Amino acid sequence: MAANLSWSAFGKATELRQRILFTIGLLIVFRVGTYIPVPGIDGQALRDFVEQAQAGIGGMLNMFTGGAIGRMGVFALGIMPYISASIIVQLLASMVPALEQLKKEGEQGRKKINQYTRYGTVALAAFQAYGLAVSLEAGNLVHDPGFFFRASTVITLVGGTMFLMWLGEQITQRGVGNGISLIIFVGIVANIPAAMAQFFAQGRSGALSPAAIILVLLVVVATITFVVFMEMALRKIHIQYPRRQVGMKIYDGGSSHLPIKVNPAGVIPAIFASSLLLLPTTIATFSGSQTGPIMSTLLAYFGPGQPLYLLFYAAMIVFFAYFYTHNVSFKVDDVADNLKKQNGFVPGIRPGKRTAEYLEYVVNRVLVIGSGYLAAVSLLPEFLRAELGIPFYFGGTSVLIVVSVTMDTVNQIQSHLLAHQYEGLIERSRLGGKRKGTKAKRKGTARR
Repeated sequence: MAANLSWSAFGKATELRQRILFTIGLLIVFRVGTYIPVPGIDGQALRDFVEQAQAGIGGMLNMFTGGAIGRMGVFALGIMPYISASIIVQLLASMVPALEQLKKEGEQGRKKINQYTRYGTVALAAFQAYGLAVSLEAGNLVHDPGFFFRASTVITLVGGTMFLMWLGEQITQRGVGNGISLIIFVGIVANIPAAMAQFFAQGRSGALSPAAIILVLLVVVATITFVVFMEMALRKIHIQYPRRQVGMKIYDGGSSHLPIKVNPAGVIPAIFASSLLLLPTTIATFSGSQTGPIMSTLLAYFGPGQPLYLLFYAAMIVFFAYFYTHNVSFKVDDVADNLKKQNGFVPGIRPGKRTAEYLEYVVNRVLVIGSGYLAAVSLLPEFLRAELGIPFYFGGTSVLIVVSVTMDTVNQIQSHLLAHQYEGLIERSRLGGKRKGTKAKRKGTARR
């Protein structure tokens, strides 16, 4: 990887540079948007409130929105409504026959499902924006509460979410990496310097002991190392290809491996689970003392750090790890059909349905480790926060996102560089062939 990412190779890859600059430009637009406030917000009251809520769920909300919700910017809802809509549509696609048929129609079906996801994003964003506007009014964080403020807040926040969704799609198509993941990644990275400064300031003031600071740093390093190891871990299934005859020649059968990642779903289950936990806590956070009895009871049992919260969080991560793997990232039926079309088979397993059943058996067993790893990494910092009283939100989901997105982006850059190098080799071979042909023609003319 280091050889493929050399500066000399990068300097010659013009298209890759353009893609990277395009991605950076759109991410800068996202960061600028987080500082544009929603009209009608009492800035001083909001700052005082955010400082009080920073150590709890307010820090989690800031993490996923890049600090926009702490400043109540136009991107305060972030990209979470789109992720929640994607969850709902994918769940419905596995249960509703009409949507399941759309998934099998190829590109046209995918476009229709994406359109339904956009409609769902608008509906969810409008619902969350209205709830947030009402909560801001209840928390006395608004200059002039009323219908006009609620309407302007809903329009502004829904427009900001749809613009972020468009930015993510543009980055995925014309940039480098997954746009939605990069937007969340940049929001997390942007908050790291301030969080670290606050963390060490607490150590200097004596609120945190030196042993606690060293322990947290060691846990972060160990967690990053563990995440990198698990994201690169594979379960290889041996694939055998029979002998084949082409014309009068018989070619020996080859063999290869089908790699199955220990965590095929990546960081998506952790993001999905976190998005489900954000809506009630977002409304309750800004409502302050005006929280109703139902919401108060919900937060009492499902608030951050509560046993039911941690149990529900872990259960959702495990569920989405299995659901996303079997429905999106590794469809065993499709893999079995592709192997059958290529005349490949698993030794001792009949092609077709038997192969699909065997692959499902292997994937389910691998996911026991993968989903357990995701849940452990996500919940370990929660226990540390509860035991050590860390003054800012320290989440395992953020570590998963940063490491996974970084690895995925680096792999895509490497793929672009390899493609550029192959194109250069092909062009040089063509030029070499033309030169040899020209020399041969000249020699033949001289002999005549």
